Amino acid sequence: MESRKESPVRIALCSSKLSLLVERLIFFGLGAALAFLLLSFYSSSLTPIPTPTPSTDDSIPTFYDDPSLSYTLDGGHLSDWDAKRGHWLRLHPTSSSSSTQENEERILMVSGSQPSPCRNSAGDHLLLRFYKNKADYCRIHGHDLFYNTALLHPNMTGCWAKIPLIRAAMLAHPEAEWIWWVDEDAVFTDMGFRPPLSRYRAHDLVVPGWPSMVYEEKNWVGLNAGVFLIRNTQWGLDFLDDWARMGPQTPEFEAWGRTLGSEIKGKTTPDSDDQSALLHLLVYGKDRLGDRVYLENDYDLHGYWAAVMGRLEKSTELYLAMERREPPLRRRHAEKFTRALGEMRWRCLDREVAGDEWERRRRRLPFVTHFTGCQPCGGGHSPAYTWESCLAAMQRALDLADDQVLRAYGFGRVNGSGGYVRPLPYDFPASSAG
Repeated sequence: MESRKESPVRIALCSSKLSLLVERLIFFGLGAALAFLLLSFYSSSLTPIPTPTPSTDDSIPTFYDDPSLSYTLDGGHLSDWDAKRGHWLRLHPTSSSSSTQENEERILMVSGSQPSPCRNSAGDHLLLRFYKNKADYCRIHGHDLFYNTALLHPNMTGCWAKIPLIRAAMLAHPEAEWIWWVDEDAVFTDMGFRPPLSRYRAHDLVVPGWPSMVYEEKNWVGLNAGVFLIRNTQWGLDFLDDWARMGPQTPEFEAWGRTLGSEIKGKTTPDSDDQSALLHLLVYGKDRLGDRVYLENDYDLHGYWAAVMGRLEKSTELYLAMERREPPLRRRHAEKFTRALGEMRWRCLDREVAGDEWERRRRRLPFVTHFTGCQPCGGGHSPAYTWESCLAAMQRALDLADDQVLRAYGFGRVNGSGGYVRPLPYDFPASSAG
């Protein structure tokens, strides 16, 4: 039988169809592969990828494993702290930042009050508000806060209770570069401001004070021991040891009271107190300590309430007036940006005063308003004041500070005081309703 031959046209047509089929298979295959890749990418973007945690070997000994380590003041001298702390930080890199600046600004704020209820009927409520003010400030600025109500040394009471507490805080928080002590009766009245820590890079102790009043006059009010920053270093631990040697837990306590009473101008109590002792250390240790201590008076790290309350009221009015002129300052923001808003306010203020330092100080809100002599918990206020004047000033300062917090939540106080608030209108305070 003779085989049938395919025509050239038919062969060409079949070849064309086969080529088309192959092309379609390739097209759909590539499309499916691309779709799969896109879907995989999309799914991975929805699923959080855990951040790798640097490995830490808890079996490696640190200073915490030393059985002779003591958190107490009378537990022996702690040596080589800088190396021990540095070793701990290297083993726990998640507790430190890759940024040198951020590490230098790690702050633990420490405060506290007596373990028993206040004798003053309004004292416990006032302490709660003072505590809330500190907690608000730390939340806004990202600081840790340790508020203590226990005596860490049975004989170191009153003003001396802070020293064993600060020492224990240094050991419990090796990640903190600075320990910031703030008395129970101190209020942050400029919630957007933060200390310029870069100014203190060469120093280990920052105390509010005036050099001439400290080193020349030896004046008791030349500095204040109620608000200060101390660096978490061997120098800081040694300084606390020296300071504590004048305290009530030592046999020399009465002798120190007589010594300080004879050399410190303006000292009114017979006992050795923390502020007189601090002044003595700075004056007679100036050659050894002077370059490590910074006496800060450029801003109110400690603002004596009787001197700054009038300025507090006026500065608040001037800030509102500046906000009416500066639309960016009126913009609504999340609370976490309160710090950035404060920095913007300072830049606007510097621009408006054009280098006039007196005007700058006049218009600046006091950073800290300290109610020394009022004793809100104990009730034994200084005879220089009436309790009514102390109470009114404390409530006003706390209200003004709290208004800065509430503003980020869309509220403010009616008539500027008390516990009643109102929703703030848009564009406050420039709006007619504001």
